Order: sequence, then structure tokens, then C-alpha cells
Amino acid sequence: MKTITCIVSYCVLAAAQFSRASEAPDDSAIQAILRERIEVAKKAVGIVVGIVDERGTKVVSYGRFERDAGREADGNTVFEIGSATKVFTTALLQDMVERGKMKLDDPVAKYLPKSVHMPTCGGKEVTLLDLATHTSALPRMPDNFTPKDPHNPYADFAVAQMYACLSGCTLTRDIGAKYEYSNLGMGLLGHVIALKAGKSYEALVVERICRPLKMDNTRIKLDAKLKARLAPGHTETGEPQANWDIPTLAGAGALRSTINDLLKFLSANIGLTQSSLTPTLRKTHVIRFRGAAPDLDMALGWHVYHKFGGDIIWHNGQTGGYHSFIGFDPNKRRGVAVLSNCANSIDDIGLHLLERQYKLAKTEPAKERKVARINYNLYDAYVGRYELASNVFFTIRRDGDRLTAQLTGQHAMEIFPESETEFFYKAVDARITFVKNAKGEVTALILHQNGAHPAAMRVK
Repeated sequence: MKTITCIVSYCVLAAAQFSRASEAPDDSAIQAILRERIEVAKKAVGIVVGIVDERGTKVVSYGRFERDAGREADGNTVFEIGSATKVFTTALLQDMVERGKMKLDDPVAKYLPKSVHMPTCGGKEVTLLDLATHTSALPRMPDNFTPKDPHNPYADFAVAQMYACLSGCTLTRDIGAKYEYSNLGMGLLGHVIALKAGKSYEALVVERICRPLKMDNTRIKLDAKLKARLAPGHTETGEPQANWDIPTLAGAGALRSTINDLLKFLSANIGLTQSSLTPTLRKTHVIRFRGAAPDLDMALGWHVYHKFGGDIIWHNGQTGGYHSFIGFDPNKRRGVAVLSNCANSIDDIGLHLLERQYKLAKTEPAKERKVARINYNLYDAYVGRYELASNVFFTIRRDGDRLTAQLTGQHAMEIFPESETEFFYKAVDARITFVKNAKGEVTALILHQNGAHPAAMRVK
């Protein structure tokens, strides 16, 4: 899922020069980008790119199916797509509207059990549209999200926990007034759509999107044939990472797919292929909330960039071992999908292939830092939870001589000591400082990244 990007890193890469902005780049130019990201920057294991436009489709790949195997990734390789799932959820919402089963301005509470108390603010109720545009005022993550397995954090989050979170939630701002990305909100949207339809979320995606578009490789639960094509995931440092299971919040990020399937989805959105779904999908592109961020508006689930004299409609996703990007330029009628079996972002590649004025990320090697030799028993003092923002926590754990930091909704990453209180990530260009009071008690941590230094106060 696309999570809080407090931990973000890229390497330096000069923008490739393509012959004409109106044409898709050639295969060699794309491969040069992918080779640089994988071989030089060491920020990916395998990347597959797909492009669809009026001239047809093409797939370009580079890298490996998994870190220690020679097998190559290709257009039929299966990846977790994380939060790119969200635009499938909003497509289902628009489909339910078309069928007369739901209305965008319906209150969410209408579709929940009576025992669930959906929070309100100023007498206003959260609507389905608020969930679909991330303007519900619900927090990014549930406040009772405490995974047992940090490597598969959503697996044990149950429907009862989601209901308890909603019933106990107090909204801190007006509904519909501000964009704030919410995995809880979009997961809830997928949940109520499924309740109303009387089918599972996956069954709805397959029935109403995948089968009409012949997307036979897009599923949540994989059969034996699809499992054989599922590329193993890798962390930011290239270590193997377990797959994520997201049962309750499936609509926020549970789907797995391939480049070839995502090109079919993009083609239907753009109208390059004839599909009965295209009119429904196009309605999800209509801007519903303006000013989400500079140059950014919100459609139904889709983010819409207005830059360089054009529009890019897009979404991305990240899970513990994968990153995804899907987007299209409605004027050029070009769509791009990028999938990686490594958690580092590849969004810049997708945007650049749609519009070359979007710069590629830098690929300079991270600053070399030296690991200090300290008494590992000092780590015990740092173990705990630190609140970075509302319902967003750093969880610090000790595992023998390793200390890990995990941000809410992300996977745990090891941090390394430079001194007794200063730690750094090897996977990204970021550091953590633990803060002590006059008694020597650890009371907070400070994240240093991209010139910002937010503090997270210790709460446990």
C-alpha cells in the first residue's frame, strides 16, 4: 500500500532524452533507466514496464525474478500492487452507482451494521464520496492497528477491530474539508461495497472488472499457476520479504497483478479498447476534490497532476517487498504501468515515461556511514512506540543485536548505531536520534530526512 512516505529514498539518475515528447520512448532508453536503477543504484531487483497507446502495447523489463536466481521478470510475472488496488475499489463504487445500488453522497453508516457507530463531525456524516477522495477525516491507519507479525502487518487486523476503531474514533477536523490519505477509509469503502453486494471484495473485482477485461492474472488469492509466477518481494536493501495478506482492508491494497493485465485496465480507462466498462471507468476520472496538494486534485481514487501543460491521472502502491505505479495521460492517450519486486519507489519512472519533464530520481550512492561498536543492551531503553502523527507510530524493537524501526503500515527496517543515541538506515538516506530527559529516560525520537526533522514522542 502506498504508506506514509516519511521513509523515502532514491538514487541519482540523469533524465533520458527521448526524441519527441508526444512519442513513447524506445526500448533501449527504457532499459537504460532500469539498468541504472538496478545495477548502479542497487534500488531494485527486477522492474517491468508496460506502455499502451494508439500504436499498441509493449513491455520492457530488466532484472531478476528474485535476488539469487537467474530467471527474469516479464509481462506475466505477478507482483503485489499495494495501493494501486484503490482505483479498482473506486471503479467498483462507480459500478454500484451505475447499478442504482449506491449513491456517492450516501452516508457510510447506511451500509454498516447498526452496532457500528460511524463517527460524525458538526452534524455531518462521512459519505462514500469522502472515502473515495480521502477527505473523510478518518485517520490514515486504525488506532488499534497492532500487528503480531511486523513482516505481514495487516494479516491479523480483523473486521471486529475495524468496527471498534470506527465506533471509538473522534474526528479532529471537518468532513470533506481536507485531503488526508487514509488506508482505513479506502479499506472501509471496499468493505461496505462488498457488504452491499453480498459478495467478497475479490469476487466483485473478478466479476465486474477482471472478467470483462480478460484480466485473468489479477487476484488476491493465487492458484498454483499464479503462485508459480509470483515474484518474491524484497525490502529496500534487497533482502527477501514475506508477502502481505490484507483481509479486512482489502480494498486499500490486497490485489496482485501483472503488467499485461494492468495494461488491459489502463487501455479500458483510456478508451483504447472497446469495453462496456469504459464509460464507468471514465466517470472515476472526474475531479471531485480540488486542492489536495499543489498541482494535485482528487478524482474517485485517482490522483490527478496538473503540470507541464497537461494532466496525469495516476496511483501507486507499496507493500513490504513491492512497488507499483499505474497512470495515463488522457490527452496523449498513453498509459504506463511499472512493477518492481522491491519496496523502493519507481513512481518517478512511471511519471517520466508519461511526460519527460517529470525528472527521474537521483542515483548517487547514499552517504557512507560507519557502524559504531556499542553495548547492544542499550537497545532495550529504546524499545517502544513513538507517535509521529495522529495514529502514526514508530515501533522500535530489539532482536538480539539488531534494532528495527517500523512505521505504521510499513514493514520493519533495521537501523544501525553511529553512536549510543544516533542511528541510521542503510536502505534509505535517513537517520534517527533518540532523545533523553535529565533522568536519562528516552522520551522521543527525531527522524532526520530530506532536510526535515519531525519528532515522535514516546507513548509506550
